[in-house]
Amino acid sequence: MPSTPPEESAREGLFSFLSRRRFLKAGVVAGGAILGVGGGGLLALRGHAPSVKGLRALDAHEYRTLQSLVEAMLPKTDAVPIDPASMDLPRAFDAFLADEPKHNVEDLQKALVLIEFGPLVFEGRLTTFSRLAPAERAEHWRAWALSDNLLRRQVSIAMRKFLNLVYFDHQEVWPYIGYPGPSMMRSTAR
Repeated sequence: MPSTPPEESAREGLFSFLSRRRFLKAGVVAGGAILGVGGGGLLALRGHAPSVKGLRALDAHEYRTLQSLVEAMLPKTDAVPIDPASMDLPRAFDAFLADEPKHNVEDLQKALVLIEFGPLVFEGRLTTFSRLAPAERAEHWRAWALSDNLLRRQVSIAMRKFLNLVYFDHQEVWPYIGYPGPSMMRSTAR
């Protein structure tokens, strides 16, 4: 039985079927479409992201996309009146990625690019995820979980799992979900 070369096994994962060639081809096609309409290309559509200091794996644009995703996915509500923007969940994501293998980081960066350009790629809109109004962004993101497109559903599941994990790990959220905290913490508080 032949063994899988290490280079190939390292590529297996969430985006193993989205090769660099396919990803670049999709980017070129989308960029050509934007240029054909008279826009300034994908970079102009993406716009400028404010600089963020201390990032280890993400760039400013990826950070902005994640922050927009947090706002869409975890809005402040009456049930949990905490603004998740104050938790800086994208920085937690960056810290997690910094210690991951390179192929995992690349897969998640591809996912962030796909999320950012999702309105253009999947809806034909000349805008990006971060530029959508909050209500439109939330609706666009909800469509990812229900999509017939397997890749969109996989990205949605992966991002929801991670962001929910770090969000509900914050102590200020616990009282709103009925979680008293870790048992070790409760036994030392007595």
